[in-house]
Amino acid sequence: MSELVSLLESLPPGLLYGAIAALAGLENVIPPLPADTAVALGAFLAGRGFLDAWAVFGTTWAANVGSGAAVYLLARRYGRPAFRGKLGQRLLSERTIGHIEREYERHGGYGIFVSRLLPVWRGVVMPFAGLAGVSAPRALVPLLLASAVWYGLLIYVVVTLGANLDALLALLRRVNHVLGVAALAAAVALALWIWRRLKR
Repeated sequence: MSELVSLLESLPPGLLYGAIAALAGLENVIPPLPADTAVALGAFLAGRGFLDAWAVFGTTWAANVGSGAAVYLLARRYGRPAFRGKLGQRLLSERTIGHIEREYERHGGYGIFVSRLLPVWRGVVMPFAGLAGVSAPRALVPLLLASAVWYGLLIYVVVTLGANLDALLALLRRVNHVLGVAALAAAVALALWIWRRLKR
């Protein structure tokens, strides 16, 4: 791991900030991307004095919120028409979209906030919020807050406690694994609930 750290510290800081921002932004488009690992590496380098912790947070937060908002707005504007065709109806029927809308109405901002804290799950929250027609304040405020809480806490912990990069990355993998299992369980429960409702 020391070779990786040496390699990263040989790169210009601007390039590293750009890579962190790109991964944090693309997480909303391709959820399995390792944005958390990239941010943790950036925070580790900040803890060593090579990068600035506030700059790591700012670039991460701005890119993540910006791309999340863009995905939400695109889904709100173009999502519904995309599912009106034959293929779209097979993927997501109007009836299923109606169920999704009711769940967003029921759980609103706190549901978006909590879901945005869960790995992988956080990547699908905003497009479905847009598809369900959730108002911009109700969708974007929880996005802003959840991204600040998650990445702020991650960066703070790594900068404060980050003496051993291998141990930190192993801890991050375990935390993401637990949160991923929780997100999967929530997705399965939601899918079963929608399936049962559709059978009625």
